[in-house]
Amino acid sequence: MGQKKCPHCGEWSSWTTNMNDICDHCGKPLGGRDLEYHEIRQRDEQANKEQWIFNIREDDSELMKVLKKVGNFFYTVYMAILTFLAWLIAALPG
Repeated sequence: MGQKKCPHCGEWSSWTTNMNDICDHCGKPLGGRDLEYHEIRQRDEQANKEQWIFNIREDDSELMKVLKKVGNFFYTVYMAILTFLAWLIAALPG
């Protein structure tokens, strides 16, 4: 356990290296920009998961999860082939 200077009030508070620790003086989180960055990153990761062509949800049945994983695999292979062909077309003239 250590101490960290609060980014809001400037006072030193006890800190357990957790971004959600609260300042002893003003009651705001000690994470500051790191906490904001972490929240933005989690939101972006969730958005990326939902953008797959077959979004796998927690409440899907096991059969549906397997079928969606297979669909995502073939979609990835399809996109890789298209990307390779686009690269090939761009590289041939040069």
